[in-house]
Amino acid sequence: MSPTSSAAASFRGAEIIEDYIARFSNWGRWGAEDQRGAMNHVGPEQVTAAARLVRQGKVISMSLPYDLHGPQSGGFRANPLNMMTATGTDHLAGAQDPLPAGFGPAKGFGFADDVLVMPNQAGTQWDALAHIFWHGKLYNGFDAATVTSAGAGRCGIEKYQQDFVTRGVLLDVARHLGRDSLDPGHAISPDELDATAEAQGVEIRTGDTVIVRTGLLEARRGAWGDFAGGPAPGLSLHVAPWLHAHDVAAVASDTWGCEVRPNEIDLFQPLHVVALVHMGIPFGEIWDLQAIGEDCAADGVYEFMLSAAPLPITGGAGSPVNALALK
Repeated sequence: MSPTSSAAASFRGAEIIEDYIARFSNWGRWGAEDQRGAMNHVGPEQVTAAARLVRQGKVISMSLPYDLHGPQSGGFRANPLNMMTATGTDHLAGAQDPLPAGFGPAKGFGFADDVLVMPNQAGTQWDALAHIFWHGKLYNGFDAATVTSAGAGRCGIEKYQQDFVTRGVLLDVARHLGRDSLDPGHAISPDELDATAEAQGVEIRTGDTVIVRTGLLEARRGAWGDFAGGPAPGLSLHVAPWLHAHDVAAVASDTWGCEVRPNEIDLFQPLHVVALVHMGIPFGEIWDLQAIGEDCAADGVYEFMLSAAPLPITGGAGSPVNALALK
């Protein structure tokens, strides 16, 4: 159990944070050295059950393309830049003959190569448990000093190299409420999650990744404005007890930060503090849920096998992901 941080009790809503941390912390639940958090809810039983959901042979991506047309404004993060270091025009101009690195004469052979420059969390991505600190600690009580310029010595994204293969459940809150997109500032409540699940005929089970569609990404696509960090619909801080009660492995959404903005209390991203730092629940953000939302609405099936492993970036605080729904 995580100790509460009495030093935090100096802002509006501090008592809520402290109460939720005291009641729902998973620090020590899976051992003092655990670095996977709520992903421990996923075992062979959950993976094999998820595999049985593949019945139609459909594969649907929930990821944005990684390019300069993404949602980042440049104020905090920049959009991905893919730079070509060898091209077809190089080949045609004879610039690749002889081949580099001592590979010898080209003899008609040519190649393309490139370098991708991007923040790990510029587009569709997972947060690692090393991403957020609370009073000098990250998940499971590890010291924030373990995260240095060399990377995260604890709870880096590489700890999930063989994870995020489980049952995914889409809770299409926007569609359930009859909206193309929820309004910025709409705090999605536990009751709304339950009502959406009931209307869709789906239940949340231990080890699920719960994916919440607000419609915001679709509404802003191509004209992003303040999508990255601005006002947004999202999960209420008061979803924390719901996440705990359902033993979910991860949550994801189609917004910049999963939780509602402006935040409900006087603390930046308070659900991250409770759910990611203390419950060990990784957050998936900037997921493109248009195609999966349309497909689920068409066939009435809101559960699927999720395959969404991050890149095993050693010490990474997050990672790009091509999240796939298999139905």
